[in-house]
Amino acid sequence: MNDYYLLGRSGLRVSRLALGTMNFGTGGFHAAYGKTEAAAEPIFRRYVEAGGNFIDTADFYTAGESEQILGRLIASAGLRDRLVLTSKFTNTVDPTDPNAGGNGRKHMIRAVEASLRRLGTDYLDLYLLHTWDRITPVEEVVRTFDDLVRAGKIRYAGLSDVPAWYAARAQSLAEAHAMAPMISLQLPYSLINRGIEAEYAPMAQSLGMGLTAWSPIGGGLLSGKYRRTADGVAGEGRLGSGGGQPISDRDWQVIDALQGVADELGRSMAQVAINWVASQPGVGSVIIGASSAEQVDGNMAALDFEIPAQARRRLDEASAPALSAPYVMFTPAYQSWIVSPGLGIGDKPAGYAPPVFNGADQPVD
Repeated sequence: MNDYYLLGRSGLRVSRLALGTMNFGTGGFHAAYGKTEAAAEPIFRRYVEAGGNFIDTADFYTAGESEQILGRLIASAGLRDRLVLTSKFTNTVDPTDPNAGGNGRKHMIRAVEASLRRLGTDYLDLYLLHTWDRITPVEEVVRTFDDLVRAGKIRYAGLSDVPAWYAARAQSLAEAHAMAPMISLQLPYSLINRGIEAEYAPMAQSLGMGLTAWSPIGGGLLSGKYRRTADGVAGEGRLGSGGGQPISDRDWQVIDALQGVADELGRSMAQVAINWVASQPGVGSVIIGASSAEQVDGNMAALDFEIPAQARRRLDEASAPALSAPYVMFTPAYQSWIVSPGLGIGDKPAGYAPPVFNGADQPVD
């Protein structure tokens, strides 16, 4: 893999597939499926050998072990300056201290310093607010991000799992006051979870935030592990043993369509699911997890093909989310009530603006 996209409205170049490291380590909340450092090393190595440069972690993952393991692996490989290293903050690191969690300035600064120590580095390429805490003023978050950029602790700022209005508010404040912008918005996105399309995707495109999609195979649901049985569901993962959320009729509709397309293309269901997400509007990178080096190979091959238009249409139709008001009012069918399609009114045509050229005098889309 050697394709890299600019992340949002920035000059930061990231691989289209990012390596998620939530399972690096065996401590804390993620211990049930965590990997020891010895098991994590070949996963990390295979990813960077394939050309990946975008690494995602968080201080909350495996109670800080993910960052510690990553720090040692990166130092051992001598790759710090080649990698785009991302971490996140919000979750509490001390349940007895009210300021040891959330998005306030006090915790934010303490959290970045602790992440830098665990990762063995003096800067993060991208630092994300992990989750909206519902109470910290957005002005405080944006100002602290700007201070961290100016101090050299982080290079870029971004958000994860926040309301769309909050992200828009943060970006507008940053723009209005010439502060560090939000260049990334990390959200769940898959064929079975297309909820971000109505609001987040157009907002991110309009305001210059690159979408980084997590859970592209729906927590394993789109991996091909599961099959419908008379008793419900069977398979290798948690859902097959009766854990997790029940699989709905709509989910099975998506799974069946995905299976059909994957069979036609001679690809795995996971590869087709990842490819679909990666090629959706506004998506800068897709976070892939892996439990082995072989799984990294399979995931990294997800961008080695194109989904034909007819097959993509089948996937889109099978997974189409139900739109409620007011979003149903923004569809092409409803918009025809506003202005007649026969008048030919639309956005500026391609080529209206002069093209931007690269070093080889070839136009850049």
